[in-house]
Amino acid sequence: MTATLLEVRDLRVAYDKVEAVSGVSLAVGEGQIVTVIGPNGAGKTTLLSAIMGVLPSTGAIVFGGRRHEHAEIEEMVAAGMNLVPEKRELFAEMTVEDNLLLGAFDRYRRGLRDQDRTLDEVYALFPRLRERRAQLSGTLSGGERQMLAVGRALMAKPRLLMLDEPSLGLAPRIVREVFRIVARLREMGVSILLIEQNARAALQVADHAYVLEMGAVTLEGPAREVARDPRVVEIYLGLGHAGAQAEQRA
Repeated sequence: MTATLLEVRDLRVAYDKVEAVSGVSLAVGEGQIVTVIGPNGAGKTTLLSAIMGVLPSTGAIVFGGRRHEHAEIEEMVAAGMNLVPEKRELFAEMTVEDNLLLGAFDRYRRGLRDQDRTLDEVYALFPRLRERRAQLSGTLSGGERQMLAVGRALMAKPRLLMLDEPSLGLAPRIVREVFRIVARLREMGVSILLIEQNARAALQVADHAYVLEMGAVTLEGPAREVARDPRVVEIYLGLGHAGAQAEQRA
């Protein structure tokens, strides 16, 4: 049985008096990819931000067996969690390698001096970044910027990597490469919480899935089962009736 790395119970986030996340509970096991799919405005990014400590929330966040009350970003990073935001938030006027080394800053501050070895590991995962290491990050392509954002997060050696819309704005060929890398990270022992609008790609790579609508979980289960749910097929996979029957037979 897979050990639970992250458990979120009854998480609530409100903007003024409007509740954007309403009593969400979810879990991520060690070495699992868990995806949260749903429409724009469902609260997916808000959910990740609250877990990371970017936004205040109520409810329970248990990570690595420890409950975190009113967690701060630095606390969660030190505990082994990292977030790759939708906008990537790279430093455009810094080189690729300097952006990557910034990702190891917290470990360096805590006296850990393994950034060179971790850098080699990131370059092995993303050979393109090694080729571009002296290039300013602002001159990279969209796919390269996404690789850099993920690589920078990996420099912190997280136990849990949270990805917010990693395929957004990328060409289909690059999207396939991004999801190949996501699957490779699982093989390397990194647990992943994946927020995605590309439901088809997310459900193909994930172990477990949650559907988030209007701030609440409306469906959850093993990703293969969620992908066969008629409502998910119709709304998120866009196959229509005939396609739905074919998908269920597959």
